Amino acid sequence: MKYMLLIWNRPGFTEGLSEQDRTALFGEVDEIMKELTETGELIGGQALANPSQTLTVRLVNGETEVVDGPFMESKEQFAGYLAVDCDSPQRAAEIAARWPDVRYGGAMEVRPIMDEAGTEM
Repeated sequence: MKYMLLIWNRPGFTEGLSEQDRTALFGEVDEIMKELTETGELIGGQALANPSQTLTVRLVNGETEVVDGPFMESKEQFAGYLAVDCDSPQRAAEIAARWPDVRYGGAMEVRPIMDEAGTEM
């Protein structure tokens, strides 16, 4: 089953880390990515640009409205994602729990990815 691991964290949180902690954090990410590549579980993933570059599109009173920013009622912002193909939701959660952003106040959301037919949901 495929899962999307959504990375939520505070924008700029790495700027408050020491150079040593920042290097360690990015090293952990590299290790996890290498492992998932070697096991064949990694499908893809990307970091996202700063939330200040976000546009949100909504329909308001029948008109399309485009506004700046994500306007979340949260300190955390959607920062990126991993897509993995693994045997169980427990394995996906295990991968998410190892992501270092979680230790720094972030969160990982584990979402099953529907196939094109969507019948598995």
